[in-house]
Amino acid sequence: MNKIKNIIFGAALTVAGSLAGSLVGTVAGVKAAHAEEAPQNRQVLFGETHLHTLLSFDSYIFGNRNTPDDAYRYAKGETITHPGGFEMKLTAPLDFQAVTDHAIYLGMLPAMHDPRQNASRHDLARAIRKAKTPTERLEAFQKLFPRLVKSDRPDDLVDENVMKSAWAEIIEAANTHYQPGTFTTLIAYEYTSGPQSQNLHRNVFFRGDKVPVLPFSRIMSPNPEDLWAWMDGLRDKGLDSIAVPHNPNGSNGLMFRTEQWDGTPMDQAYADTRMRNEPLVEVTQVKGDSETHPALSPNDEFADFETMPYRIGVWEDSQPNGSYVRQAYRRGLEMAAKGNGNPYKFGLIGASDTHVGAGAFDEDNYWSKVGLVDATPQARGSVPLPKPNDDGSLYSPNKFETWSASGLAAVWADSNTREGIFDAMRRKETYATTGPRIKLRFFASSGFAPSILSQNDMVKAAYDEGVPMGGNLSLSPNQTPQFLVWAMRDPLSNGLQRLQMVKGWVDADGASHEKVFDIQCAGGKSPNAAGRCPDNQAKVDVTTCKSSAATSASELKTIWQDRDYRADQAAFYYVRVLENPSCRWSTWDALRSGVAPRAGIDSVIQERAYSSPIWVN
Repeated sequence: MNKIKNIIFGAALTVAGSLAGSLVGTVAGVKAAHAEEAPQNRQVLFGETHLHTLLSFDSYIFGNRNTPDDAYRYAKGETITHPGGFEMKLTAPLDFQAVTDHAIYLGMLPAMHDPRQNASRHDLARAIRKAKTPTERLEAFQKLFPRLVKSDRPDDLVDENVMKSAWAEIIEAANTHYQPGTFTTLIAYEYTSGPQSQNLHRNVFFRGDKVPVLPFSRIMSPNPEDLWAWMDGLRDKGLDSIAVPHNPNGSNGLMFRTEQWDGTPMDQAYADTRMRNEPLVEVTQVKGDSETHPALSPNDEFADFETMPYRIGVWEDSQPNGSYVRQAYRRGLEMAAKGNGNPYKFGLIGASDTHVGAGAFDEDNYWSKVGLVDATPQARGSVPLPKPNDDGSLYSPNKFETWSASGLAAVWADSNTREGIFDAMRRKETYATTGPRIKLRFFASSGFAPSILSQNDMVKAAYDEGVPMGGNLSLSPNQTPQFLVWAMRDPLSNGLQRLQMVKGWVDADGASHEKVFDIQCAGGKSPNAAGRCPDNQAKVDVTTCKSSAATSASELKTIWQDRDYRADQAAFYYVRVLENPSCRWSTWDALRSGVAPRAGIDSVIQERAYSSPIWVN
């Protein structure tokens, strides 16, 4: 343990070249010069920022043998094979991707199955190798849980040389597949902290090709504040990185609490440190959506979307309070109003968190997440088992039916390069989708030109006159914020139904509030007096999965002014774009299996996109 600590902290800036020969030179030889572009020329890029290969302990246990190289081939449009034996292929290639294998036990599971490695002779390795059935694989995964939550003793499963070799393999694959201007690979990993299965995981992304000898892992500390200290230390030496929390919905309230790790109140220094290191949060992925929860947003009829109510890795309830991003935005305003800084001023992205090396983003082409454990409709709980369970129940006792076919990260980047994408993430000019490649722009101003929507240079004018998503708008007491929103449908997905503005603010007493406004409706309809779009008669026939609607939009574009805004009001605003309804993946499973959709779970959903907020005053 101490040896690993010395390596990670003492040689933090040793770069990948020391691990893998000429890798850094290879990238430097092909790297395109990164020229600063005018902001109106930024391009939207869609990518995957959270996936696991055979180098992650759980992924390997679940039967995945796809490598980082395989994962990148998949992202670029090639076909690879699922652990269950069937082919996986994207409907269209991605623009960028990061492999984010777990730093804890990185590469150790393949070593435990390799008789040439010392790790293969460990008692736990022998037990894990016996796991064959899905149930046995889950049990083997759970045998590692006690080790994942302990850090008070040396870990005899850790082999520094194995971890170095696995990290070098990740770097080599990223550098091999990096094609600046065409396809970008980000060197990254997952920091995995989860006390009592209360999720505090983060994915850590590096700006360029210089990376530490070994990543900071849960073995070093379960406290994310120690991760940030490590990142600050690297940054002081010229190596920038950002961490992106994921699955706050499964954190049981820990992700967005109001106290520091040691229980002391959060203050301005804490807020500055957290935002310097964590400018983004992953809001949607396979293990559920983390925008908001019906218990937290009871007046939002679209709040109960892909709600996965459990902690991560177990089927124990995760409390909503402190686990969802909209509430975190509100808490941040309340804390700032008290002079304690805002530690929750983050942007949004989506990802898959696939453990088969290939994200399943489409409802009609979904293979879930954990390899052989949920490779079939019966195993993932969407179709009845061949015979009932001992208790008479018809479906798998696992809760995989609560998982989601989601999501994607979208960035407005100056270039399709590591620097261009990282910088977009750093400035929070990003958004999340639940799978469809919806294009979304969002700006705020004290007053756009009346003709801006019809101008040929609308985007340039929006940057000149306002700020983009992820930005801050300062208003004088006599000004009211205006917002420009422009969304375009994914031509391979359903049409758009509505644009919504989500607002949160603090009153004079420092208490926060929220409200959702429909700001544009498909078919040229206007929101009613209650601020809602009229019913567009959107329907889905779950026996065929054919959808229809009286109105559907390929493009929605509007200027919206918050007429409820009060002078000097601190507020945040973000956009939610809703498609017309479509069949959920579980309904597609049922349809193809010739059975009725499972009762008790949604048969129809509305795919969506979430912008990063703009903060006012």
